[in-house]
Amino acid sequence: MSENETTKSPARPATGGNGSSGQLQSDQDEPLRAHSAQAQRDEEIAAIQARSRHQPPTIQRPPEIPAAPPRKALILVAVALSVLLIAGAVTLIGHASHDRALAMETERETIPTVAVVHPLAEKPDEELVLPGSLLAYETSPIYARTSGYLVRWYKDIGSRVTEGELLATIDTPEVDQELNQSRATRQQILAQLDLARISAERWENLRKTDSVSAQEADQQTSGYRQAQANLAAADANVRRLEQLEGFKKVYAPFSGVITKRNVDPGALINAGSGAAGNGAAATGTYGPELFDMARIDPLRVYTSVPQAYAPMIKVGAETYITLQEFPGEKFKAKVVRTADAIDLNTRTLLTEVDVPNKEGRLLPGSFGEVHFAVGSNVNKVTVPVNAMLFRAQGPQVAVVGPDNKIQLHPINIGKDYGTSLEILAGVALADQVVINPPDSLEQGQQVNVTAAPPGEDQGQPSRPQQSAPPQQKGNAQ
Repeated sequence: MSENETTKSPARPATGGNGSSGQLQSDQDEPLRAHSAQAQRDEEIAAIQARSRHQPPTIQRPPEIPAAPPRKALILVAVALSVLLIAGAVTLIGHASHDRALAMETERETIPTVAVVHPLAEKPDEELVLPGSLLAYETSPIYARTSGYLVRWYKDIGSRVTEGELLATIDTPEVDQELNQSRATRQQILAQLDLARISAERWENLRKTDSVSAQEADQQTSGYRQAQANLAAADANVRRLEQLEGFKKVYAPFSGVITKRNVDPGALINAGSGAAGNGAAATGTYGPELFDMARIDPLRVYTSVPQAYAPMIKVGAETYITLQEFPGEKFKAKVVRTADAIDLNTRTLLTEVDVPNKEGRLLPGSFGEVHFAVGSNVNKVTVPVNAMLFRAQGPQVAVVGPDNKIQLHPINIGKDYGTSLEILAGVALADQVVINPPDSLEQGQQVNVTAAPPGEDQGQPSRPQQSAPPQQKGNAQ
C-alpha cells in the first residue's frame, strides 16, 4: 500500500464517546503507522540501488602534492646526514671515554699504596757512644819445639806469669841420644881432620922436592878441606840438638795470663805447630799449642766510628769505657791509632782504644761501650725501624718524591733505639719516608700516598730506660 492510499483512507468514526472507545481506536492505528514507516524505508533503499546501477564506476585518486624545490631537498638530506654523523660521533666519543675511564681505573688499581711518615730531628750529641770488644793486647799460642813426653806443667789457666817463667818440662830421650850421637860423630870427624891436615902438610913438603906430583899434593889438600867442612857440619848438628834440648823446658814469652792449657803429664808431644787429627786427644798425641797466653795490661778496644764522626776522632784523645758489669764506673782510655781509611762496606773508621788494666778487673773478650767526647753538630734524624730496606747496596729507605715516585736513599745508621733508628746521612726532615715498604719496591716506581697509622706516627724514638747510652747497631769488631 502506498502512502497516498493510506492518506486517502476514510477515517473510521469513533464507536463511542467515552475513553474506552478512544483507547481502542489508538491500538488499531499503531500497526498501520509501523507498516507505513517500513514501506517508506524500503522505497528509499530501492531508489538508492537503482541510482547505483545506472551510475558508471569511477576510482577516486588521492590529492596530488606539489614536488619540493631541488635546493630544499638537498638541505633536508644534508640535515639528515649531519644528524646521523653527530649521533655516530657521540657514540664513538662515549665508547672512547668509557675505555679511557676503565683503563685509568685499572691503572689506579695496579699502583701500590704506601704509608709515609716524616723523620724527626734530634739534638746534636756532645758524646758519641759506640760498641766495642775488649781484646788482649797480645795473644800467643805456645807450641813444643821438641818431641817427647810431658813431664810436668807448672802453670794452669788463670795463672799470671812473668816473662821467662817456666811453664812446663818435656822429657826427650830420643833427642838426648841424637845429641850424644852427633857429639861422637863430631869427634870422629875431628880425628879425621887431624890426619888430613898432617897428610896435606907432608905432601906439600914432598912437592917442593918434586918427590910427588902436583896432582897428588892437590888431592891431599882437598881432603883436608873436606874434613874441615865435615867438622863444621858436625858442629852445626850438635848445636841444633843442643837447642832442641833447651826446648825441653817451656818458658813464658812475655808477662801475662794463661788462658788455655791443652796437655797433661805423660802426653806424647809432637814438635811444631802442625794441627793434630781429630783423634789426637784419644791417642795422647798433641799437635796443637800447649798453652795460650794473653797480655791483659793494657787491653785493646776496637770500634767502628761512622763516617760522619771520623774527622772528630784524634789520635791521643782521652776517652773512657763503660761495661754493664760495672755500672756507674768509667775506665779511662786513650785513642792510640786509627785505620786512616773508611771501610767501603760499612762506611766506618776502624779505631783502636787502649785501656789500662793493671788490676786485671777487665777481662779480654768482654763487650763494652766507648764514649768519645766529640761535641759534634751532625744533623741527625730518626725514622721507624720498619722503614729500613735491606738491599745488596746496603741499608736504604724508600722516599716518595714530589711526583709520587719512589726514590731509594742509602742511609748511614747511627744508633738503634729498638723501635726507631738514628740516621746520620741519607734522609732529610722534609722527606716522606715509606714505612713497611714491600720488597718489590723499585727506584722510580709510581705509588699512591696515604698517612701512616696512628701507632707509627713520625718515627718517635723509644729510648731505653737505663743509665747506659743506646748502642749502635752492628759494626763491633
